Amino acid sequence: MYVEREIKEIFKKVSKIYNIVAVVGARQSGKTTFLKERMKDVHSSYVLFDDPDVRALFEEDVKRFERQYVEGHEVTVLDEVQYCKDAGIKLKYLADRDKKIWVTSSSEIILGKEILSHLVGRVSIVKLYPFSLHEFLASKGQKELTSSILERNVWEHATYGGYPKVVVTEEIELKKIILRDLHDTMILKDVARTFSIEDIRTLEELVKYLSVNIGGVLSYESISRNIKISFQTLKKYLDAMEKSYLIVRVPPFYTNKTKEITKQPKVYFLDTGLRNIVSKTFNLDGRLFENYVLSELIKMGFAPKYWRTKSKAEVDFVVEKDNTVVPIEAKLNAEPGRIERSLRSFIDAYKPKTAIVVAYKGAKGTMQVNDCNVIFTDALNMGQFLR
Repeated sequence: MYVEREIKEIFKKVSKIYNIVAVVGARQSGKTTFLKERMKDVHSSYVLFDDPDVRALFEEDVKRFERQYVEGHEVTVLDEVQYCKDAGIKLKYLADRDKKIWVTSSSEIILGKEILSHLVGRVSIVKLYPFSLHEFLASKGQKELTSSILERNVWEHATYGGYPKVVVTEEIELKKIILRDLHDTMILKDVARTFSIEDIRTLEELVKYLSVNIGGVLSYESISRNIKISFQTLKKYLDAMEKSYLIVRVPPFYTNKTKEITKQPKVYFLDTGLRNIVSKTFNLDGRLFENYVLSELIKMGFAPKYWRTKSKAEVDFVVEKDNTVVPIEAKLNAEPGRIERSLRSFIDAYKPKTAIVVAYKGAKGTMQVNDCNVIFTDALNMGQFLR
């Protein structure tokens, strides 16, 4: 069963006005499946660059490649094009020939200057993540929800993540095998191969370290000391992991933009199922639910930050929207009428119109703190209060 993705409408809009549309996202997040569904509506061809013959033809003579795979089709899909040499120049040639090209990439290397700089004005980037909670429920055919049904589905989604193949697999042990294989492939191919990392053992140690410290403020000195790697190597590994959609670094929120750059970020995993297979823990505790809420916010298109003061007041996430800010707290249990002192401190300091408490369990409701409307809701419905 095909599950329609939430990016469908934006993809349809940009594909009408750009010659090249790049769908980027983590390996096995459904990029190829999504594009093959779109291909049904047009006369198209599909080219996979894992094939060395295809890759060689593209690299050695793009005009012959054009005759072989592009001519005579309304749209050509180029899958995993980032592995090719001089991909940006060759894609520019095809775009300037008025060819419609859809490309995929499991690494943000395609967004780097080596490729993207050649495509200014010719390409639109659409990001596709593992299933959101809405997509997860659609994949289960779950139309009607009670609080207990939603809790059960959130538990499964948070515990085993949103990768489509994992979601549609019912047996728990098979879910874990798929996650383990996916993690190994991402480490060896997307992170190590794409970013020329030879020390796989240290890379795996770093991934493990981060998995047991999700939501923690990133201390470069502590990690360097514990894993015995240099600062520059650590930075290279973190950049590679983030560009391969394995982890997410969340910067601090300040009104002083310079401090956002200099202060240390927090680190989370993009998919909580991958985090759990690395850490070998499958318990939905407070830190994992916090990571889960962060992941859902990213899938909605937001770039959350966190807030912390010298006096240890802290808010999990801050979303900036329409010249205002919305603080968001993630809680396993919450009840309307009770909020923590840290959230009150943020409301006093920044005077937001809305604050959100996202709870795994607990009643929905609202309360007023000064002129701020504090909304108590669940992970499924938090997005409606951010529109």
